[in-house]
Amino acid sequence: MNLLFAINDKVVDQLLTTIYSIYKNTPDTTFDIYILQKEPLKRNADIVAFCDQLRVTYHPVVVGADQFADAPVTDRYPATIYYRLLAQDYLPETLERILYLDIDILVINDLSPLYNLNFGGQLYAAASHTDLTGDLGQPFNKVRLGNYEAESYYNSGVILYNLPAIRQTVRATAIFNYIEANKIALFLPDQDVLNGLYGHQIKRIPDELYNYDTRMGPVYFALGNGTWNLDWVINNTVILHFCGREKPWLPDRFNRYTALYKHYAHQAALLQG
Repeated sequence: MNLLFAINDKVVDQLLTTIYSIYKNTPDTTFDIYILQKEPLKRNADIVAFCDQLRVTYHPVVVGADQFADAPVTDRYPATIYYRLLAQDYLPETLERILYLDIDILVINDLSPLYNLNFGGQLYAAASHTDLTGDLGQPFNKVRLGNYEAESYYNSGVILYNLPAIRQTVRATAIFNYIEANKIALFLPDQDVLNGLYGHQIKRIPDELYNYDTRMGPVYFALGNGTWNLDWVINNTVILHFCGREKPWLPDRFNRYTALYKHYAHQAALLQG
């Protein structure tokens, strides 16, 4: 299983927690972890030592500080926004699929069904964070981003890449031109670009399984007609996503899944010695 992350040295501990949770809950699987990084991470040795204890092979992917010198870059659009959008340009040509994950994620069940899904000819697979409004924000996003064919607005924290199709379709110049033409309308730059340019080429996956927003428990409970309760989540949800600012590793932050996160973080820390 090929997994992709994009981090800096500030979130290595969170990365290792995510990796540990994947390892514990996806049995009989070996992992290749690719980490996009601007410059070599100072804690690369820590990552290597951690991965050596698990069924994990670590591949650092150094993008370079000057790689996007000709791209639109500002305080709102740092060079790192291109990492997820152009990851295929930095990965081995032999890879056919890879799963990108944010580091504010905990995997609590087997990732294999998501990783092995059929793309159905689409470039990506991702989830839209559903709510009780029934996607009332969709018309606004279609106008704002100029993509009227997109089924939904997708969260970029969990993305499965169909790499052969992406290599044939996605071009850096198209991304740069789109940002330049629409920069006033972009709120979440890389996520907006993904939706604006390629939202109609994304296979929708259920967020209650593969991108569960931990802030929205009551909403999921209502959407599931009372069946998507805590027991259901523990038994069925694969990916818990700690969206927003209330991260579970920060002091004095708490929601119903914080203790679970801290348990995995503690186990990952024990492996680090």
